[in-house]
Amino acid sequence: MVIWDFVMILAVLTVLFTLVMGMIQLAKNTPEARIKSNTWMWRRIYAQGIAVIVLFIAVAAKSKGAG
Repeated sequence: MVIWDFVMILAVLTVLFTLVMGMIQLAKNTPEARIKSNTWMWRRIYAQGIAVIVLFIAVAAKSKGAG
């Protein structure tokens, strides 16, 4: 189903976005930027966890013929 493909792509792009934002903050090399980088990297960890769950649900739905 197209919706699962869209949700998986959205999950991957969210992880990529949080990774890039964290790296940009880390490159600034100031104490404030380190705190922001840490925050972005924690968001990335949460996004990765959600992305894995979405991937499992999408694969299960597609294998049962729901997509």
